[in-house]
Amino acid sequence: MATIKIKQVKSRIGASKVETRTLDALGLKKMNKVVEHEDNPAIRGMVRRVHHLVRVEE
Repeated sequence: MATIKIKQVKSRIGASKVETRTLDALGLKKMNKVVEHEDNPAIRGMVRRVHHLVRVEE
């Protein structure tokens, strides 16, 4: 299955609790950290919620 790389490019300071928990669930705890996940609808939904804080590479 295809994978996507997700990088946190903006700080979580000032983000809502839901957005902070979503970043934690994705495995993003610090700025500029990159994680790889399988490309599936659940991960895409989490990315959509925090799209203003992350950058996605396919």
